[in-house]
Amino acid sequence: MILIAVISLGAIGAIGAVFLYACAKKFEVYEDPRIAQVQEVLPGANCGGCGYPGCGGFASACVKADTLDGMLCPVGGAPVMEKIATILGKTVAEAEPKVAVVRCNGSCTARPRTNQYDGVKSCAIASTLYGGETGCTFGCLGYGDCVAACNFGAIRIDSETGLPVVDEDKCTSCGACVKACPKNIIELRKKGPKSRRVFVSCVNKDKGAVARKACTNACIGCGKCAKECPFEAITVENNVAYIDYTKCRLCRKCVAVCPTGAIHELNFPPRKESASAAQPKAAEVAPKTAPNKPEPVQVVETKEDTNQK
Repeated sequence: MILIAVISLGAIGAIGAVFLYACAKKFEVYEDPRIAQVQEVLPGANCGGCGYPGCGGFASACVKADTLDGMLCPVGGAPVMEKIATILGKTVAEAEPKVAVVRCNGSCTARPRTNQYDGVKSCAIASTLYGGETGCTFGCLGYGDCVAACNFGAIRIDSETGLPVVDEDKCTSCGACVKACPKNIIELRKKGPKSRRVFVSCVNKDKGAVARKACTNACIGCGKCAKECPFEAITVENNVAYIDYTKCRLCRKCVAVCPTGAIHELNFPPRKESASAAQPKAAEVAPKTAPNKPEPVQVVETKEDTNQK
């Protein structure tokens, strides 16, 4: 009886093993070992800035892609992409670094409050309830959803202006703050040579008079910047101007003609005053003096002149 039991159990085990082996082969999922190698060189931020769900998804996409064109890890940048290209034996095009830009210039002084919000301090929640605490319904709400979304501490809210401020050295252009902003005022733009950029810091689509009443720094859609640009990099749509960074050559002519200061220039050296502009200022500073008058001539009489008289 014992022998029969052992043989029966052995037969059942053998049949089960064959069945499990067949199932494993049938439903086997093959994973390329290079996916793990690529994932090891990635920074592991899992920020989603690459457009894939985490570093694992990006690594799998890199392995499966025929070329690495259009593939970029914003956190690791060019050095990480070069390592990935070496592992996969592919070439990677050099991508221009980007940085987050806040397209709102409505500071507390330029955009005074018209009401007070007492709800949850969340931009996402407040934007679903009403336009905001000021007359501009397009501007920043200032509750810091972008700050909470950033995993690198690259953005903060300025206590004086109430607007987000981006730290260029910490920003990895992952795009988390862009997705978190319900007003769509944060944009990823080309970092530019020597971190120099020119952009319109306003998204207000109201007509000029309405926009200017709500915020003194608002773009009024006058079109002077578009007419001044020699590279056709500026377009005016829905009463607001926009600068295409792929066409902009950083000449800054548009900055000088903007009547409201809505166009910002970052990290440029101070402008040099022209001689014609400096000359009138010098004339104004110089004290006004009366024209030179001839000094009176004193006549001294001698003794001979007296005797002749």
